[in-house]
Amino acid sequence: MIKLEDFFSLEGCPVSNLFADVQYPWEVLPRIPELLERLLEEERSAYKEIAPGVWVGEGTTVADTARLFGPAVFGRNCEIRPGAYVRGNVIAGDGIVLGNSSEVKQAILFSKVQLPHFNYVGDSILGLGAHLGAGCIVSNFKSTKEPVKVRIGDTVIETGLRKFGAIVGDGVEVGCNSVLNPGTLVGAGSLIYPLTSARGYIPPRMICKSREEMVPYRSK
Repeated sequence: MIKLEDFFSLEGCPVSNLFADVQYPWEVLPRIPELLERLLEEERSAYKEIAPGVWVGEGTTVADTARLFGPAVFGRNCEIRPGAYVRGNVIAGDGIVLGNSSEVKQAILFSKVQLPHFNYVGDSILGLGAHLGAGCIVSNFKSTKEPVKVRIGDTVIETGLRKFGAIVGDGVEVGCNSVLNPGTLVGAGSLIYPLTSARGYIPPRMICKSREEMVPYRSK
């Protein structure tokens, strides 16, 4: 029903064998602290500790007004801009952009992910080169406080997670001021229009204009 290759090529994945021994990709989210420890055990020499529990690779810059709380690992040549906020349990690859007033927690970011302006990402996985437009929010908690469910057509999958944002595939573009509701799955190469409230499953290489309207994406 859910094919990993519909979301990720695994290029730029910051953790080896990330999805080993899981049925669904969101099942790795509770394991982020364990994955962080493993990563540092295997590759500690590739990172420098710049704050308690916060490790960065060569060429990564951190603005004076950014606030980073561990545990967190960022790869090489990342740009953490003024006002950015890292709230723990974050594993990020190379070339990440985390910008003004953008917050991330309990998340895995493949290389070249961009969260440049007023973004929130919690309890989520973002694939290679995924980009969130200004003001885009990945919501990770239901107003009813119930565990998050994933809906694919008429099928409902119980995740058992009280907090789960989105699985966002490689190269996904999310328009400004959009919201990805809890449990949203976005296939690789898809586009989401600005001001969209997305929910459920968006297949690979689709344009999501609204919850009711999706069309194939044919790049020029």
